[in-house]
This record gives sequence, structure tokens and C-alpha cells, in this order.
Amino acid sequence: MTKTPIHLWIVGILSLVWNAGGAIDYVMTRTNVAAYLAEQPPERLAMLQDAPTWFGFTWALGVWFSIIGSLLLVLRSRFAGSAFALSLIGLIGSSIYTYGIADGASMLAVAGTAAIVFTIGIPVILVLLWIYARAMTKRGVLR
Repeated sequence: MTKTPIHLWIVGILSLVWNAGGAIDYVMTRTNVAAYLAEQPPERLAMLQDAPTWFGFTWALGVWFSIIGSLLLVLRSRFAGSAFALSLIGLIGSSIYTYGIADGASMLAVAGTAAIVFTIGIPVILVLLWIYARAMTKRGVLR
């Protein structure tokens, strides 16, 4: 078995913290926490209220498999790459609704620069995590 490189622990823990942010957003939104929802732009709330069931499924898939992928990285499991791939499928599905069907572009314009940065950063980081997990599997670090 290959020795675990320090960067695996760094990437795994940082990705878990990053993905926990998405999980917190998901839980706070889905459980209708009033204080949290009060901080959201009305456009986002309207988009979520009008969202079809399949959007909720793909959003959950993206959020929870990113958490699972991060945990599997830390546990050195070769299934981390598969979890990140499923998360990416969920992200693509939820993005189709958000930016293709609903009016996500105007929601971003209202939400500001931070929302735009996160909208770009989320898929970029997820793809990088997927690539990283696959590379660690090929090197024998993930078993």
C-alpha cells in the first residue's frame, strides 16, 4: 500500500469543510429556517418555491455525494471519485433548472459578486476534486 501523502489529508479536510457549506445551505433551506431564509434574495426563494421535484432530487444528489466524496477521500477509499462523479451529475441537473429553466441569471445579478464567484467556483472545485480522487486511486493511495 502506498504511503498517504500529506496533501490527501489537506484536500480531504478542506473539501469536507467546503462541501459542508453546501450541506448547511441545503438543510437550512429545506427545513425552512426562517432566519436563514430571511437572508436569501427573494428571487432565490421564488426559484426554490417553484422548483420541480426533480430539481430537489438533483440538488440533494449534488450536495450529499460531495460530502460522501470528501469523507471517502479522508477514509482513503477508491470510491471517492465515483461519489464526486455522482455529485457532479447532481450539480449539472440542478444547474439545468437554475440557469436554464428558471431565471438564475437575473438571480445572480441581484445576489452580487459573491454569488457569481460561488456559482463558478462550485463546479470548478467539484471537477478538480473528481480529478484528484481519480489520480489518487491510480497512484494506489485510495484503496
